[in-house]
Amino acid sequence: MTQTDGAFGEGSATGKEVEAIDLIVRYHERTRHRTDGFAIGPEFLDWDDQPDPFRRFSGSDRIVLPLLEGMPDRPYRELFSGLPFPALPVDGRSVALFFEVSLGLSAWKSYPGARWSLRINPSSGNLHPTEAYLICPDLPGLPGGVYHYLSLDHALERRFSPGPSWKNLWPSSGFFVGLSGIHWREAWKYGERAFRYCQHDTGHALAAIRFAAAALGWKSLLLEDWGDEELARLLGVDRLEDFPLREREAPEALVWVGPEAVPPDASVFTDLPEEGVWTGTGSEVSPEHRRWDVINEADGATRKGRTVRLRKAPDLPLPPVLPPRTLSSFGTIARQRRSAQRFDRQGPPLPASDFFRMLDCLLPRPAIPPFDLLPWSPKIHPVFFVYNVEGMEPGCYLLPRDPEVADELGRALRADFLWEKVPGAPEHLPVRCLLKGDGRGLMETICCRQQIASQSLFSVAMLAEFLPVLAEGAHGYRWLHWEAGVVGQSLYLEAEAASVRGTGIGCFFDDEMHRFLGLKDRKFQSLYHFTVGHPVDDSRLETRPPYEKG
Repeated sequence: MTQTDGAFGEGSATGKEVEAIDLIVRYHERTRHRTDGFAIGPEFLDWDDQPDPFRRFSGSDRIVLPLLEGMPDRPYRELFSGLPFPALPVDGRSVALFFEVSLGLSAWKSYPGARWSLRINPSSGNLHPTEAYLICPDLPGLPGGVYHYLSLDHALERRFSPGPSWKNLWPSSGFFVGLSGIHWREAWKYGERAFRYCQHDTGHALAAIRFAAAALGWKSLLLEDWGDEELARLLGVDRLEDFPLREREAPEALVWVGPEAVPPDASVFTDLPEEGVWTGTGSEVSPEHRRWDVINEADGATRKGRTVRLRKAPDLPLPPVLPPRTLSSFGTIARQRRSAQRFDRQGPPLPASDFFRMLDCLLPRPAIPPFDLLPWSPKIHPVFFVYNVEGMEPGCYLLPRDPEVADELGRALRADFLWEKVPGAPEHLPVRCLLKGDGRGLMETICCRQQIASQSLFSVAMLAEFLPVLAEGAHGYRWLHWEAGVVGQSLYLEAEAASVRGTGIGCFFDDEMHRFLGLKDRKFQSLYHFTVGHPVDDSRLETRPPYEKG
């Protein structure tokens, strides 16, 4: 597959690739929610079989990581300044901090008879299908190897203990973070549509990784050229004898993290040194399973081999990101992130400066998290339904995140849309008003009749460049959902910085959304929804710290 500037790729697909593309398009059509019927899910939820959100590896050496309270103390606003920031040394303590503020627990919630954890990285239904692995050289305070990160205990489980030649594979300071997915965790509740949500969760985790790295002064690079089989071998998730039957972890993504964005050559990891030893057996997450063949087929269709590294289109000359009002540290913002369960419709309007700041953060800039992590030009273009933003008329607004696509969106969307500039918006912000009027009722209906979509300050529908991306390979389906998750994570943190709260919405009527926008084909498709508002806390719930001190 030949890669070109500004695109996922360009070239003629083989017969097998065309078959995979057709299969994933059919999966997407099959798993749409419709007003006269939802995508196929479980007939009931068997709470005795609810999957364990934490996998453990018995027989592996465990390293309990230190907790660094109050760290990282870098102000959240500095992450977007573009100014150099002293990088922390890569050692056991900094790696511990990195994992805590990217993939660790943020709190425990309890209600009489029930207790559950929240995490820094959000997940659909708080089911957390994503597992994380650390692959590192010998570091001060941390031996080299392949580790599974157990967020429950903030601990590393050493899956692979390497031999002497391991140290020769690392020409630069840094480490890999690998992500895998246990699809059953989502399918238990959401059925066939769960594959979509697993990919959204990967995107949220990727963004959480990038933000945490930036707060420590490190760079991050998504290694999209790796093949999935190579990644499975590196993480050890291809060792089926180490996992319970029907609970295989699917390889998802690999990220290089460190002071320099110069990862080791992937070829040296193709076969791990023979003198190394794998240990540990993965715990069972659920005693019983329902087989969802359509998810297995979608997963198989979107698997990829090794590809050429993408070349990103040149970044647009943009002014610095609009500064947020908050003076809080990144550590504070990351740890307080929550998914809102209900909003106060009577709350004050959101200041326009905060709204424009949130939009500005979605425009990709070099060396600014989280979108510098993605090695492709933007493929997700948010549609905002504004209800209560100071100085803005309620209505429908569009933010084309790639100016090269703005004209195509204009041709694809309704002919009667206004495409007006927004008074008061910064000149560089390409937001346009499409339609004026109160869209609360419309969005509540589209979001599976959920009031949370209409009680907020604004809601978002994320349009993806669907068929143009899939034409280059079915694995693009996963990547589009990842990017939507990255957009969602940015909105989550921005909401917290603006003293409001966000929540992702995975249940929506795809066709109703497309009908409103005037979309007549699959060139653009809605992949994810989001909403931001004033949260209403449930006083019946008790909140406890994520980890016991000492």
